[in-house]
Amino acid sequence: MRVILLGPPGAGKGTQAERITKDYEIPHISTGDIFRYNIKNNTELGKLAKQYTEKGLLVPDDVTNKIVEDRLSKDDCKDGFLLDGYPRNVVQAESLGKYLENKGLKIDHVLNIIVDRDELVKRLSGRRVCPSCGATYHIVTKPPKVEGICDHCGEKLIQRTDDNIESVLKRLEVYEDETKPLVEYYGKLNLIRNIDGNKPVNEVYKEIQALIGDEV
Repeated sequence: MRVILLGPPGAGKGTQAERITKDYEIPHISTGDIFRYNIKNNTELGKLAKQYTEKGLLVPDDVTNKIVEDRLSKDDCKDGFLLDGYPRNVVQAESLGKYLENKGLKIDHVLNIIVDRDELVKRLSGRRVCPSCGATYHIVTKPPKVEGICDHCGEKLIQRTDDNIESVLKRLEVYEDETKPLVEYYGKLNLIRNIDGNKPVNEVYKEIQALIGDEV
């Protein structure tokens, strides 16, 4: 099964991706992870991507497409995969479609997790992290035992700069602008599967299972 996972920051994509890849035995492919791997291992594609990331620039579509195609060519992807963070736009989606078509393959589902904006703001702005050990908390849904203090190492928790309300709203606006054409593109191909991400985590996963079935 070949799946693309869409969803705004705070939608719980990471949690659902972990469950999907475990139960359906397919690799979770994140563009961020691929970039880091290639850059760390100094591959030719990594050297190319690094020229942009070092300057704080987005890696161009053609380079991103090559890096993703290289990852999809690995043996662990032969029975399927879950793509997270790619494609980010219609150009990348068209490139992915051509790559798979040339191999006689196709995308089966595009899971689009939808969450109300107010709920996203609440989730993201309430997040707190430990600068020492990296543990993550939420002031409402997952508070530490002692307010403002990490359960694991006793360090004072902080709010990331991109989790303040102004930054959160900007991130959501950018996501919506980027993703709307992508949702329309896959909608025309009858691949979009809208998921109600406002529900509790387990209910969201049950909805995903009901939509994609027992395909492997």
